[in-house]
Amino acid sequence: MTLAEVDVLDPGLLAEEAPRAARHLLGALVVREATSETIVARIVETEAYRQTDPASHSARGRTAANDSMFRSPGTAYVYRIYGMHWCLNVAVEPEGQGAAVLLRAARVLYGEAVVRSRRPAGARTADLLRGPGRLTAGLDVDGPRHDASDLTRAGAGLWLGDDGVVHDAEVVCTPRVGVRRAADRLWRFHLAVAEASPYRRHPGAGPDEP
Repeated sequence: MTLAEVDVLDPGLLAEEAPRAARHLLGALVVREATSETIVARIVETEAYRQTDPASHSARGRTAANDSMFRSPGTAYVYRIYGMHWCLNVAVEPEGQGAAVLLRAARVLYGEAVVRSRRPAGARTADLLRGPGRLTAGLDVDGPRHDASDLTRAGAGLWLGDDGVVHDAEVVCTPRVGVRRAADRLWRFHLAVAEASPYRRHPGAGPDEP
């Protein structure tokens, strides 16, 4: 694969409501370009979050910490979880709405040796970018460098692409992994592939909320 064969993902697909945008992102490419190295991976698992969603960082409104969620569709929202793992999200819906899609897993298409150099020795191929923390580690993505960056601009170092491949794997919808509030919403989407992570319910999760 060469980047000449990859177009920038249509930003219009990201302006739709978060659950629809999360499905559109399945099969899209995440491209990480750095000096003398390029990684291309196909997104295989996503989760949707909206401002009306009590599990969302934007549920209580716009703050300095979640500002990127409210920006134009295709803006990166990168935050740290458990004080150690970065999570890469894509702002969706019209600007000002406070919605994003978490990229939970991807399949490496190009640059596997670079990804492996950042992951534990002996990691299975399916596990290289399986889970949001592994994905950012393998792609070398973090908040200071990538939060609020434009993912719809090719050559920006981190961007979303489309190679025209239509995935034919079944799309699976489940509740989101590890959320305590609104735990029953079917807003996690993944392709039926080995790279998708298993579903784990939060031990304190209650019923869904309006």
